[in-house]
Amino acid sequence: MELETGTINDLMSLGLARYEARVYLTLVRRGSYTAAEVAREADVPRQRVYDVLDALVRRQLATTHPGRVATYSAVTPELALARLMALQRESLDRLEQVSQGLAGLLQPLWSQGRAHTDPLDYIEILRDPKAIAERFADIQRQAQHELLTFCKPPFVAPAENTEGLAVVDRIREAGGTVRAIYLDDALDDPETVEHVRRFAAAGEEARFAPELPLKLVIADASLVLCDMPDPVAGAGTTTTLFIEHPALAGCLRLAFHTVWKDAVPGP
Repeated sequence: MELETGTINDLMSLGLARYEARVYLTLVRRGSYTAAEVAREADVPRQRVYDVLDALVRRQLATTHPGRVATYSAVTPELALARLMALQRESLDRLEQVSQGLAGLLQPLWSQGRAHTDPLDYIEILRDPKAIAERFADIQRQAQHELLTFCKPPFVAPAENTEGLAVVDRIREAGGTVRAIYLDDALDDPETVEHVRRFAAAGEEARFAPELPLKLVIADASLVLCDMPDPVAGAGTTTTLFIEHPALAGCLRLAFHTVWKDAVPGP
């Protein structure tokens, strides 16, 4: 008779291994079996069946009958299942004790962790160009009173940057300041010149300098987005940092105005 999968799974849920469940279900169908008969009926490898039968005997789910050829019988299912349930309850009790002990140990650590602040949690490291472009758009949207920029290629914003134009217009209408410093070389690029003209029309103040230390955006003296050239990976490789730290932003704002003072307006 084919063993029923559902019954096998139920016995396994009570703590039996698959072979143990198959063998026990075979034993209940007849008064006794030899090991060879069990292996055949339960479809268990012959080299494994003795270990499985011994395990059932040790757990008091089967009995053995010595003789010229030993035979095995199943303990009545009512008693066998009661023993399995008792083992499950003991295991559950042990797990409950372990769980309570762990809760007592981990709860203070969890509470301490909530009070701990990572000293670098105000820094976000960006390397994916798409993520950098999204963060640049975010810092523009968050700016309310002042937006300062060192503009160096490559640019992450789209060429038209209509959202940036709207930001400049909004800040200037609110009485704020938008300033950008471009490289002198930008005047040789018609596309960049057109960009500068459009942003100037929206209210951006632009100046030009022979060189800029890095790409930089400062919003409201509190938010910073900057590219840090990677001295190990080589030229053209950068890591972008988004930093929300008023003290650092204030220092970089002073640096911006130092460069701004020596930069010249465009033609």
